[in-house]
Amino acid sequence: MIKVAYLQCPTGIAGDMCLGSLVDIGVPLEYLTTQLEKLSMANEYRLGVEKVNRQGQLATKVIVDLLKPESVPHRHLNTIENLIQQANLPPKAREWSLKIFRQLAIAEGKVHGVPPERVHFHEVGATDAIVDIVGTCLGLDWLEIEQIYCSPLPVGGGSVKAAHGILPVPVPAVVKLWESRQVPVYANGINQELVTPTGAAIAVTLAEEFGEIPPLQLIKVGLGAGTKDFPIPNILRLWLGNKTNHSNTVEEIAVLETQIDDFNPQGIGYLWERLTEAGALDVFTQAIGMKKSRPGVLLTVICPPELISTCEAVIFRETTTLGVRHRIQPRTILSRHWETLEMEWGTIRLKIAKSEDQIVNVQPEYEDCAAIARQHNLPWLKVYQMALNTWYAQHNETV
Repeated sequence: MIKVAYLQCPTGIAGDMCLGSLVDIGVPLEYLTTQLEKLSMANEYRLGVEKVNRQGQLATKVIVDLLKPESVPHRHLNTIENLIQQANLPPKAREWSLKIFRQLAIAEGKVHGVPPERVHFHEVGATDAIVDIVGTCLGLDWLEIEQIYCSPLPVGGGSVKAAHGILPVPVPAVVKLWESRQVPVYANGINQELVTPTGAAIAVTLAEEFGEIPPLQLIKVGLGAGTKDFPIPNILRLWLGNKTNHSNTVEEIAVLETQIDDFNPQGIGYLWERLTEAGALDVFTQAIGMKKSRPGVLLTVICPPELISTCEAVIFRETTTLGVRHRIQPRTILSRHWETLEMEWGTIRLKIAKSEDQIVNVQPEYEDCAAIARQHNLPWLKVYQMALNTWYAQHNETV
C-alpha cells in the first residue's frame, strides 16, 4: 500500500504548523532535534513544543526559540543549499529540503527580477524558516510518506511587515508560488496572513495535487497549531493513511443557477473572477430566451457545498438577480497529477488523469503552450501537439 499524507489547511499553512502536526502525529521531537543539529545551526535556536487550545481544540505548537534574534543571519540560496548538502541528512529529507528552497528562490527571483542564484533571503532564509522546512521534510520522511496531497488554500487579507516594507497579503512570493502550480485558492473571511512563504513552498513543492482528500484508509490525524486565534480553530490537520485502490473519487458538489435578462454582459467576466476567487470550481453561462421574448443568460456556478452562501453572496452583490437556486449533486472525478516536460522551446506542464490506475487523458497546460507559441512565433496547435507527442514517446505510448 502507498502511505499518504493529506494537509488540510482551513486557516492556511506555515512551517511551524507543519512541524506541530508531525510531532502531534508521533514524530519524536528528539529525532528532529538530533537531525537538525547536523545543520551546524544549533547555537542559533532552541526547539520546544507545547499543547495549546485553539477554539476548544487541543493541538501541538512547535516553537523555534531564537537565542540571539538580533543577529540571525540573512542567507543566500547557495549558503542554505550547502548547509543542507553537508548535513548528512536522510536522502529523501535532503532532496525535499533542497527542492523547497529552490522553489522559494525561483518565486522570490520572479518577484524581484533577479535569477534564483542571486536571491538574498530575508525572512525565509532566517534560522526558524530553515528549521521549519528541513524539520518538516525530516518528519515526513520519518513517517515514510510516499505521496502528499493538500487542500485548497485560503488567501487571507490585510498587510504584513517584512524586510522589504509593508506588503499586502498574500505576499508576492506566496502568489508566485501559487501561480507555479495553479493552486486553488479561496477567501474565508479572515483578513490575516494565513499562508506564509515557507508554508506555501512546502505545499507547492511536495503536494501531488490540491483538492479533496484522496481515498485512503485512515491511520491517524495530527493537529499543528498556528500562533494566532481566529473565529475558527487555527489548526493544520495532517491526515495519515494508506491509499486505497479506488482512484475514481465520488464527491458532493453544489450547483447554483439563476437566469438574468437585465444585466450588462460586460460584467460577466468580472463576475467570473470574483466567483473564482471565492472558491467556485467552475462558472459558465448559456444564452436563453426569457419572458416577454427577452434574451438573457443562464448563470451556472459549481462550488463545494460549504461555499454555497459565499458564492450566493457574490452573485447577489455583482448581478441584478433576485434569486438563486441550488442543489447538491454527486460527481465522479478522476485521479490526476501534474508532470513537467522539458522541450527545446521551454517547459510545459501536463495534467495526467487516471481511472483505476490507467491513464485516460493527457492534457498540456494551455498557458504554457501559449507562452512558448508567443515567444517563438509558433502556432499554438503545433506546440500543443508536439508536447503530446513528446510525452507519449517518452512513455512508450501512442497518441
